Amino acid sequence: MPYKFITDEQLRLYMTDRKTHGQRTAAARAGFSERTARRFDVDATLPSQRNIKRGRTVSDPLEDIWDKDILPILDKDNSVKPITLLRHIQSLYPLRFPDDRVKRTLERRVRGWRALNGPEKDIIFRQTPEPGYMGQSDFTDAADLSITIAGDPLVHRLYHFVLVYSRWEHVGVVLGGESFTALAENLQNALWSLGGAPENHRTDSLSAAFRNLSVEEKEDITKRYSAFVEHYGMEASRNNRGESHENGAIESHHGHLKTAIKQALILRGSNDFDTLDEYRRFLDELIARRNKHRDQDIQTELKSLKALPPRRTTDYTEVVSRVTKTSGFLVKQVFYSAPSRLI
Repeated sequence: MPYKFITDEQLRLYMTDRKTHGQRTAAARAGFSERTARRFDVDATLPSQRNIKRGRTVSDPLEDIWDKDILPILDKDNSVKPITLLRHIQSLYPLRFPDDRVKRTLERRVRGWRALNGPEKDIIFRQTPEPGYMGQSDFTDAADLSITIAGDPLVHRLYHFVLVYSRWEHVGVVLGGESFTALAENLQNALWSLGGAPENHRTDSLSAAFRNLSVEEKEDITKRYSAFVEHYGMEASRNNRGESHENGAIESHHGHLKTAIKQALILRGSNDFDTLDEYRRFLDELIARRNKHRDQDIQTELKSLKALPPRRTTDYTEVVSRVTKTSGFLVKQVFYSAPSRLI
């Protein structure tokens, strides 16, 4: 049991009760032991007025090797781990450090050195989310779920939408890569399932959606995305490339979501589904159960969401492609076959 310091109020109560009660009774009423009471009977100085010197009770085992054997390594590369340093000094002084008893001391010394001499850390200012203000979208690779359809591995991603305040979430299965079409289709599914739209929609830098596109195609997608969010009365915001914490509400949810899916698969007893629709129903039921636990916050957030427009907007991409004499055509560098009458 950890030691609790005696306060001035406890000592004053003890000294007052000591006038009319015995030592044991007065100590019990003050909340400390009879042994402590005997010490106060000898010296009744208030704890706040005592000059207590606290320091090391044993000598520092690293004192004479810290500057010459450890600091040069830290100065050269401050990312070195304490366990690596421990193995280094054990190789230099095998008889002096035959075991790992100095591991805690070394970890404490390295931690203190990094606090004063290590690299600067990123400062993230925490913000209090407001109901109805922000929703975040992102894609996450689902390979680690090991899903199969009728025995065949399903290569797919999960589209994930989260309201920052209530943590209401929506998940969609994406068979292709990250694209504007996948974002537009699944985001609209999320908004119409929710029954409203947040004031701000945040994504990552959308670099994956722009990959391998020409300048004209990139400009077209940018315009279409702007028109998309405007259709729903939302503002568009993006986090800076490589700064995932700026999209933190959904980045942290990816891990929780996958953990929940894996646990549900364990209870189901199999990662294999007869059809893709069966897998989608499995995810929908899981997300519905997760959202049910957030119902109170969701009801609060629904009051602040924007009303949906009368209809959905475009969530597909039009591509003009010439069909060859062999009844084939290319779309985004992928070859498809067409009915022969379209030659």
